[in-house]
Amino acid sequence: MLNYIWFGLLIFAVAIGGWQGRLQQLTDAAFDSAKTGVMSIALPLVGITALWLGLMRLAERAGLIQAVAKALRPLMQRLFPDVPPDHPAMGSMLMNMAANVIGLANAATPLGLRAMNDLQKLNPTPGTASNAMCTFLALNTSSLQLIPATAIGILAAAGASNPTAIVGTTLIATFCSTAVGLIAVKTLEKLPGYRLPTSLPNETVSGAAENIAETDEPANGNKTGPWRAWQLAVVFGFVLLFMVFFANEMARNARTGESGSFIRAMNAVSVLAVPFLLGLMPLCAVVRGVRVYEEFVAGAREGFGIAIRVIPFLVAMLVAIGVFRAAGGVEMLGRGLSPVLGIVGFPVDLLPMALTRPLSGSATIGLFADLAKTLGPDHIVTRMGGTLLGSTETTFYVIAVYFGAVSVRRARHAVVAGLLADFAGIVASVIVCRAVFGP
Repeated sequence: MLNYIWFGLLIFAVAIGGWQGRLQQLTDAAFDSAKTGVMSIALPLVGITALWLGLMRLAERAGLIQAVAKALRPLMQRLFPDVPPDHPAMGSMLMNMAANVIGLANAATPLGLRAMNDLQKLNPTPGTASNAMCTFLALNTSSLQLIPATAIGILAAAGASNPTAIVGTTLIATFCSTAVGLIAVKTLEKLPGYRLPTSLPNETVSGAAENIAETDEPANGNKTGPWRAWQLAVVFGFVLLFMVFFANEMARNARTGESGSFIRAMNAVSVLAVPFLLGLMPLCAVVRGVRVYEEFVAGAREGFGIAIRVIPFLVAMLVAIGVFRAAGGVEMLGRGLSPVLGIVGFPVDLLPMALTRPLSGSATIGLFADLAKTLGPDHIVTRMGGTLLGSTETTFYVIAVYFGAVSVRRARHAVVAGLLADFAGIVASVIVCRAVFGP
């Protein structure tokens, strides 16, 4: 699937660019996209990934990740039946999903890369996405989150009377996109065209066995036993301290005029989540007898390697998307689809955002900001755009980064499931906004 999409983007970009006289813009976009993929995305991602995977290693050594995974084992086993309940991948995926829900994008991507790396150790077909990988990717491309912070910030900057009005509509739309993504990925994996082979070549099986046999033993042989009373007391005291910080942040948000206790609480969580984790993970590791510096460095070293492997896949996808946009492919699609969408009641002004969202996050944000400026921040179509921004994801970017981290070239049904989730989020955004804000 990705082969055809990538080739199609490139060949149509050249054809459209030549027809419209945009070949120079196409050339500039190709080089700019390649540079952006390495200098603006991949290299910064190395540092962020190293940080979060170092902290993740401390949390694993302290037993935090295993405890969380055990508590949510029934749900995770239903979603990922091919992953052993006690495998590190369960904890990594949970941490990634939690970061997505509370809007920690800088943490969600590195944790997602770690989860894909853990899933690769269970993959019986290296180079081809497993069912668990496709399901995990569908959850990420459906953009399950509680607060659309970026959209709210743009609306507030544009002078919206109630920038948080889209929170409820976004929750409904993101639930719809997630539900459709999960249904699609679980249905498609059973179809003949996407089904994994039942018998594997001997060399593939042996390679998978080596992956499964890999263990992630502590670098210094640390072993943690059952939690002791004083260890629990220290951690509980740290949690109480942050509850005080949370109350102070809630009070500060109330003084600044933020409406709704839920909004104030989620904003407080967004502010405190990273400092909380930066303190909690090393603290738990220390009281459990883990040598925190050595283990952090070992985890960060793993993150460096994962982030570097992303570069070729990221450059390939960003160049294809960049030249297609520069050639005028999105505008041509918009002109062709506008008459049909007008008949079914889809706002024509929202179409550029809907077409761009799976391709480019920054371009979609720019289009949304322009929508707020042109139509006004309180216009129903602007609110549809904010809901769309918060309930969908840049599917092709996510696929390039996550699959690139583990050198997966055959995405199987992950692309189709991700695009169906995006489509559901777009349709739900229009319907729910019409129902809430009027025709």
